[in-house]
Amino acid sequence: MDVIHRNSSVFARLHSLIFLLLFFLKPLIVVSAADDPTGAITRFQKYLQINTAHPNPDYSAAANFILSQAKALALEYQTLEFIKGKPVILLKWPGKNPDLPSILLNSHTDVVPAELQKWNHPPFDAHLDQAGNIYARGSQDMKCVGMQYLEAIRRLKDSGFHPVRTVYLSFVPDEEIGGHDGAEKFAESEIFREMNVGIVLDEGLASTNENYRVFYAERCPWWLVIKATGAPAHGSKLYDNSAMENLLKSIESVMKFRAAQFDMVKTGLKAEGDVISANMVFLKAGTPTPTGFVMNLQPSEAEAGFDIRLPPTADQPSLERRIAEEWAPSSRNMTFEKVSVNKHGKPILTATDSSNPWWALLEEAVKKASGKLGKPEIFPASTDARHFRTRGLPAIGFSPMANTPILLHDHNEFLSQAEYLRGIEIYESIIQAYASYMNKDDAKDEL
Repeated sequence: MDVIHRNSSVFARLHSLIFLLLFFLKPLIVVSAADDPTGAITRFQKYLQINTAHPNPDYSAAANFILSQAKALALEYQTLEFIKGKPVILLKWPGKNPDLPSILLNSHTDVVPAELQKWNHPPFDAHLDQAGNIYARGSQDMKCVGMQYLEAIRRLKDSGFHPVRTVYLSFVPDEEIGGHDGAEKFAESEIFREMNVGIVLDEGLASTNENYRVFYAERCPWWLVIKATGAPAHGSKLYDNSAMENLLKSIESVMKFRAAQFDMVKTGLKAEGDVISANMVFLKAGTPTPTGFVMNLQPSEAEAGFDIRLPPTADQPSLERRIAEEWAPSSRNMTFEKVSVNKHGKPILTATDSSNPWWALLEEAVKKASGKLGKPEIFPASTDARHFRTRGLPAIGFSPMANTPILLHDHNEFLSQAEYLRGIEIYESIIQAYASYMNKDDAKDEL
């Protein structure tokens, strides 16, 4: 048995070595001109290869790339810097009737960090595998959409199409950290006011089935920090109302609330965007040492942080009472700090009925391109769309990725090249419909 075991171990090591050699020596898959006759995939890969991950996004390289695309498409362009080092790139395709409200196609250039060791392919190589999947941070969130806008305009220009309404494209920074130095300042600017925007398209989410997901609102983020205090004590002492004990009671209460909300999603009673989510994102306690923590000392302070998301229909005063009375009651030596990312209060809804002609145009354009829309949803997280909605504008979240796993912010984020190219066709149909739209009053003005 011992000899057999040793032989098996040697064989296993040899097998692993052969596998590694084959893996690292296999040729890289490169998109050839024959495989990518329009260059759309190659351009997408080049954009993905620009490392715009926080905390040090290369906004300069991204801006230069986008400006090169604008020049190639003969689009008007300008670089806006509301905050130094954080450029907003604004492109313009003038319409035949500049007095009509314009179309804004918004996307963000930044991406979240990636844990390199947990990716099968380097996250900024934009590797295309044999199955036709492009692996890169930002492939779904949301460099795909920004490039699909440009590729759709390229096709429309090649076909001889001329827009009636002016079409703007904005590439903004800092969405992944709140968008306050990007889309928010852009939406509040005089330049934006002069653009006379009538409708904004922004990002959505991938869909695991054949129906494209589409969003008319989003949940409002609350970032909650609960702090407990108590007397410090020896690690062996049992006593009531220690900081750790009180904080654990609060965590248990929040987790019970979370479970009740999540159960409604699991059973299909509500969509994810319709419930209040509460996820613990950090736990801070203990007395640190160079090698760990002091083990015989109960800390006098302990904190926990929660990322809470509220749908527009949520009862905010009720949740605030729950936090003060149940999750962090002062009677247990608890305090809390709540930061709402949406400074304007409740999220604003974009109409999805006949009162909003842009919604009907979107539905018809997707259908015309042989696509299918799912039921309108509330976005479960936050996007830059909220900064435009607070200006009173309709904003629709839409990223045409069907039959695709949802991998935003995940390891091994990817998008298939087939789905990417299909999305260009969808946007071509949408932009054409939006840029051609004239209501009855507009038609009278033309006469």
